[in-house]
Amino acid sequence: MTTDDGRALLRHTVATLAYRGGKAIRDAPTGFSDFRVAETSRTPGQILAHIGDLLDWGLSIAEGAQRWQDSTPLAWPDESQRFFDALKKFDDRLADSAPLACPAEKLFQGPVADSLTHVGQIAMLRRIAGGPMKGENYFKADIVVGRVGAEQTAAKREF
Repeated sequence: MTTDDGRALLRHTVATLAYRGGKAIRDAPTGFSDFRVAETSRTPGQILAHIGDLLDWGLSIAEGAQRWQDSTPLAWPDESQRFFDALKKFDDRLADSAPLACPAEKLFQGPVADSLTHVGQIAMLRRIAGGPMKGENYFKADIVVGRVGAEQTAAKREF
């Protein structure tokens, strides 16, 4: 895979993260942010804050100044906005023609893949908390590179 191919796939993956993450956090039930499945597990609010931290970390790696920060979760609507803001900053950097400070594949295997895992955890916790989201055929989803905000195309095939 060439560097440009890796970067293009990474940008598509970031758009996929926005689509799937948006679906998982949109219309979450009241109190969901603080739901805890076990005493030692993270709450959905803590997981979403961690995703924001992962995206900020990914941006710092791409810029060549790796930084990590453990953020205290914000209120669910604010943390949701932080998620989309962090996606936008990260995607803007990936779209920039300036060279990345590391291979795109490294960004995928670290912060991006971890973020996808955590979006799945939020989706699973919604079902456990009694506020499930509908399943979807994501192959048919209208996921577009650069569309990384809360506004996404409606699902094509939910079940």
